[in-house]
Amino acid sequence: MKIPHGLKKTAVLCVLKHQSKFLLLKRLKEPNKDMFTPVGGKLDPFETPLEAAIRETKEETGITVEEMKFCGMLTESAPTGYNWCSYVYLAEIDWLEPPYCNEGSLSWINFESVLDVPTPITDWHIYEYIMEGKVFAFSAKYDEALNLQTMVEEIENKKIH
Repeated sequence: MKIPHGLKKTAVLCVLKHQSKFLLLKRLKEPNKDMFTPVGGKLDPFETPLEAAIRETKEETGITVEEMKFCGMLTESAPTGYNWCSYVYLAEIDWLEPPYCNEGSLSWINFESVLDVPTPITDWHIYEYIMEGKVFAFSAKYDEALNLQTMVEEIENKKIH
């Protein structure tokens, strides 16, 4: 069976937070190469999003989390192969030295400094809503060069970008 071009891949974003700092991954590969993002990845067959978030956190950081809080969804649409539907989870963790990660390097970034490092603008809005304790349903559209064209928060029916 051929998968149709543009069909969304299902993934999780695992936001690891201590107070007002986020443990972010400077990615070694696409998508978002050389940018700071949460850890995460695709769901395995028959896996729930929460199970995937706990597994991806362990695989990429070595950190075992017992529970994670569902924060919202990020749906990304582009006329290219970049089409994602991501469940976003939060784990409040104790501060620790950033562990080794084979996907890139992990660093603690203060919320106030997130825009000072290369990060997808969609992710900054995720952190903003998490800091405000608000659930979100973001829908982002990109052009062929993967430049963000529009972003809407659908629960509030509010244009973000």
